[in-house]
Amino acid sequence: MAAAGSGLLPAYLIVGTDELKAKELVRRLKGRLEPGFEAFNLDERVANSDMDAQELLSSLNTLPFGSGFRLVIVSSADHLLKPVSEALITYLGDPNRDCVLCLVAEKLAKTTRLYKAIGKLGKGSVIDCSPAKRWDLPKRVIRMAEVRGIRMNEAAANELVARVGESTTMLDRQVGTLAELCRNAGAITRQDVERYVTRIAEVKPWDFLDAVCARDAARAIELYQLMTDPSEIALVSMLVGRIRELICAQSLAARGQGSLLAETLGKQQWQVKGHARWASGFGRGELARALTACEKCDMSLKSGGDPRTEFTDLVLHVCGAVR
Repeated sequence: MAAAGSGLLPAYLIVGTDELKAKELVRRLKGRLEPGFEAFNLDERVANSDMDAQELLSSLNTLPFGSGFRLVIVSSADHLLKPVSEALITYLGDPNRDCVLCLVAEKLAKTTRLYKAIGKLGKGSVIDCSPAKRWDLPKRVIRMAEVRGIRMNEAAANELVARVGESTTMLDRQVGTLAELCRNAGAITRQDVERYVTRIAEVKPWDFLDAVCARDAARAIELYQLMTDPSEIALVSMLVGRIRELICAQSLAARGQGSLLAETLGKQQWQVKGHARWASGFGRGELARALTACEKCDMSLKSGGDPRTEFTDLVLHVCGAVR
């Protein structure tokens, strides 16, 4: 089933919204084309209402120039019209062994006939490009920097994700720009990200909570002010939940059972990776007093108190900026 002895399958489906990973996979496929014949053996198309099934089949059945294989790439394959999709399903039953078809789609259900037809071609015919989880992105950003020969610590990577969002294409582009700007320094710092990268992503509540738990008052207030129409009552509720988790972390640490925190809270390990460090930053009784302050703030907010003033005072109190 390998295409022209290249070791490749006759068709692949690259599916998922991780644009950077999908582009890299397509780039690697293109790199397998026989040198000097790339322009003759590559056909790139975008699925739309004008795509003609017979014309596409003609391209797939065309013999390649040279001794290599022919590559036909169809982007936005999740928008293929039914006649085209059905034609491809029939083609995949007896594909041209000298051609590789690459379908690129953001979404394509596993139950569709086209998905199943490609899946039958062999292991690895369907390549998952689901987006990275939010908590995995900083590590990936650090690797993006390493590829460019420059260091980037976790704080800088977290700040970039917070400002740019979860698009790996945008993140990679920003890392490239930062790498050039910070080349002489040899490293990209959080201060560099704050200086050169404009925030386009909305502030996430958990980023704000992390800043409060780290008792970084300036950072917490900055993030709070950047939130679009926040609900202070909801934020107080989330803060109460986090403080209770830190109290649990303190208690377990005191008994030498800190490693049981995730299990005790019913959470994944990545969800509590900063809890022990944050809990250690609060002195005896401070977390309990923080809970009391949250209760008073909640009552004031529900009684008509000024949301900005009341909540800002609470944040400063929890962060230890005021007593």
